[in-house]
Amino acid sequence: MTFLQGIQELVQQVADAISAALKVEAEIVDETMTVMAGTGECRKRVNTKEEGGKKEAGYVYGRVLITKQAFVVEDARNDPMYDPLVDTGELEEVAEICCPILYKEKAIGVIGLLAFNQEQHSRLIKNKQQMLNFLWRMSELITGKVAEKEAANQLLLTKNKLNTILESIQDGILAIDHCGTVTHCNSTVELLLDTPKGQLVGKPLKQLLPESPMLSVLESGKGYTEKEEIYQTPKQHFHFVVTATPIFNQNHIYGVVASIRKMSDVRKLAYSLTAGELDLSFAEVKGKSNMIKSLKQQAMKVSNSHSNILLTGESGTGKGVFAMAIHNASNRASGPFISVNCGSIPETLLESELFGYAKGAFTGANKEGKIGKFEMADGGTIFLDEIGDLPLHLQVKLLHVLQHKKVERVGGGQPLPVDIKVIAATNQNLEKMVKEGEFRADLYFRLNVIPLYLPPLRERKVDIPILMNHFLSKHTASLRKNIYGFDPHVIELFQNYNWPGNVRELENAVEYAVNMEQSNRITVQSVPGRILEQKNIPSEPSSLKAMLSLHEKEILQDMLRKYGHSVKAKKQIAAQLNISLATLYRKLEEHGLQSASFPAGYSPFTHT
Repeated sequence: MTFLQGIQELVQQVADAISAALKVEAEIVDETMTVMAGTGECRKRVNTKEEGGKKEAGYVYGRVLITKQAFVVEDARNDPMYDPLVDTGELEEVAEICCPILYKEKAIGVIGLLAFNQEQHSRLIKNKQQMLNFLWRMSELITGKVAEKEAANQLLLTKNKLNTILESIQDGILAIDHCGTVTHCNSTVELLLDTPKGQLVGKPLKQLLPESPMLSVLESGKGYTEKEEIYQTPKQHFHFVVTATPIFNQNHIYGVVASIRKMSDVRKLAYSLTAGELDLSFAEVKGKSNMIKSLKQQAMKVSNSHSNILLTGESGTGKGVFAMAIHNASNRASGPFISVNCGSIPETLLESELFGYAKGAFTGANKEGKIGKFEMADGGTIFLDEIGDLPLHLQVKLLHVLQHKKVERVGGGQPLPVDIKVIAATNQNLEKMVKEGEFRADLYFRLNVIPLYLPPLRERKVDIPILMNHFLSKHTASLRKNIYGFDPHVIELFQNYNWPGNVRELENAVEYAVNMEQSNRITVQSVPGRILEQKNIPSEPSSLKAMLSLHEKEILQDMLRKYGHSVKAKKQIAAQLNISLATLYRKLEEHGLQSASFPAGYSPFTHT
């Protein structure tokens, strides 16, 4: 849009005024040679192009725009450089006086006074100097209106830019005047306060956020940064982090502007900046054994459940990987995944780490207080590893969180609501710990809503080559070594090793071998010594009896995975397999799957 197009209505009014005052016709064109306004015969030309729209053609309007000079044409019909219609004899006007409209040293248009008869010709030429002076005044008038329009457009553009900036900021932006009345807020504030903007602007802040520290800034003139603020209204609970800055006008406080963030968003940001691998999924759980396939299927089924999950299994079986895979497969995947090892944090610090503490809670504490892991996990998942190491007095507090979905900081009196999914893990026998009074029964049952057992590596040896190749790719990439596989004897050694450290030990062994190997294949010379020291390595089953035995073992593993390892579970397994309990115990003993003692006074060798 050209400058004159933006004020076309006004331009037409100027043309009408000129014609009425001077008793000649007026025409105004813009820099593209388009007629913006006209009177009399010229009115029918509005929005058409003069001179074919070509400034460089050398006709009068083009010359005015290019030279930025005024021109007087006394005999238009005989001037071949006046208009292309002169050559065709179609020209209606007999004379014209025209001058440029200049804005910022550029010709943005032309004003022309035109005579269509002898009377107008006489008036025009006789008073050409006065007419020309008048045109320059009209040109300045139009230029002034263009400048006003441009200034208004710039103000509107600036306003729109500021609004766009404010609306694009993820933080809520709220401003109050010197009386404490809300003067502006962005749409994020609407969401934070769950109130339409129309019900926020114009209201006293003390009605919206009672006792807000922003009001004290009006009195002191001192702002504050990243201050935690909690508000409890009859309908809602608000937990914000606020930064407030005073607005000064000639050394007087004019108002306050604040940026507001939800505490849960701050936690997510802190998590995203400090978390490690976040892309772990069930694809990272390698294996083709029936046990692993079944376990992954069960875990995916419960990933979107709000129920608590308890992962059990020996150390190194991948409970942490499974926990993160469950989180990433759930509808909480966009929220934080907070992992806490209850056995690695000193007991004196564990409570404040888990639950946080209020400001001034104890000597040496952060003066602003500290959020705990449960608050950080709000909207996501908290993984409590080694839950069996949690002290009894903290078990009570954890039970309270699980029951009420609220956290009370150390030294704080106000419970804070949290929306969390809890996944706990242990390599200990929690049932035994409950019987011995080392773990609360009510907490155990609250955690063990969905139990998932991760089998040790020795019970799924068919997965070992898959895991070996996975870890080989991982560590050859990180160490930039060209190693493409394993010597067959190495695979045999690995498959027949007992792996007391499970998957973690297997990965360490592969990483060690990658570091040591000098050829393009992992050889026996690069295998850790403890694996080489194993004796009586059995060969692959070649007889029908050996293959049947292997298949029998897999069936028993699946049953134990499905029903568990308790005496009651074994009775169910025996019934399902249509064998006696004694036979089941004997077969578990033969396959090295015994994980619970026989019932008191019971021996598989004396019962059939």
